[in-house]
Amino acid sequence: MIKTSEKFRINSPKVVHEIIDGEVVIVNLDKGDYYSLVKAGADIWEWLTRGISSSDILEDMVQRYDTSRENIEKTVNDLIEKLQSEELIIIDRTDESKTSNITNVPTETNSNTEKLSFETPTLQKYTDMEELLALDPIHEVDEMGWPNAKQEV
Repeated sequence: MIKTSEKFRINSPKVVHEIIDGEVVIVNLDKGDYYSLVKAGADIWEWLTRGISSSDILEDMVQRYDTSRENIEKTVNDLIEKLQSEELIIIDRTDESKTSNITNVPTETNSNTEKLSFETPTLQKYTDMEELLALDPIHEVDEMGWPNAKQEV
């Protein structure tokens, strides 16, 4: 079980990430695996990278998404555990007495704000580049370059 006060950080330098159109793409450079998170999963990832504690993430998710607190708590804990098991994040053990520029996630919701539909986040894992290579039209390039019609022998 995750301690609610725990904060995490990216397992740098072996893990890099980028957010592209609301999707988080994460690469474990040591293992060669890459991952994808969208929607609620992307939100959780962003908050983790900003050093937001798991309890603050839980509170913001409860305010933001239309589902039970129990469901959100289970979801957040499950995703954090999965990210840890894949060695993408680690517990931030920096000296807690240090002052930090990190502030809690502002939760500005009022009773008229409609909550977002909740979908359980899934960490999509890709272990090879086979699919991407199949999309690449340049399979064999010689000194003549590409595009180039193959010469019949």
